[in-house]
Amino acid sequence: MRRATVVIADRHPVVLYGLANLLGSEPDFEVIASCGDAGNCIAAVLDLAPDIAIIDAAMPELIALLNDSLDRSQNRSTRLVFFAASEDCDLISAGLPAGHSVLLKEMAGQALVQCLREVIHGATVVPGAPIDQVAPQEQSANPENALAVLTERERQIIRLVSRGLSNKEIGRLLNIADGTIKVHLHKIFQKLEVGNRTALAALAISQDEGANSMQDRQRK
Repeated sequence: MRRATVVIADRHPVVLYGLANLLGSEPDFEVIASCGDAGNCIAAVLDLAPDIAIIDAAMPELIALLNDSLDRSQNRSTRLVFFAASEDCDLISAGLPAGHSVLLKEMAGQALVQCLREVIHGATVVPGAPIDQVAPQEQSANPENALAVLTERERQIIRLVSRGLSNKEIGRLLNIADGTIKVHLHKIFQKLEVGNRTALAALAISQDEGANSMQDRQRK
């Protein structure tokens, strides 16, 4: 599996360290630069052309300079993701160009990772959109057996989706055609009443965590 390259820019060293460790522990991400100031971030994005640049939204000078630099650059492949506190989100989202994603600093680690996977697959993630809200609703509806309605094959597929694999990669692992994977996913979305891969993966992760927690309680 190809690893998505990431540049991180934040004025807080602890945030840089935390994000780098979180993404470094995932098999499909590679942090290639961590920057604490605007100049180094812009140089890293332009020189290294990462798949994703995670930018501290509290650095407005960086946002303006980076947008200007990318506009003048021939390489526009980098997806910008702005990392914002919830109280600043509305103000920041209103001032951003269309197509850029915003993630909240209050997000759980695995939720953030899954949203970044969606960004890699071409999605634009913003707080308040269904991509952020469907999963918690589904989890709370019936947390103990939300996946019980699925077949074993369908459960295999959502476990692979939660790891960030594409339909083609899932098909290769399970020896199934891409079109068949799409049919399975359509049925899964209908059964679980979720609308996208992020919500599906978040639900799968929550079920795994719930199962592990129950096993721990039983051991005690």
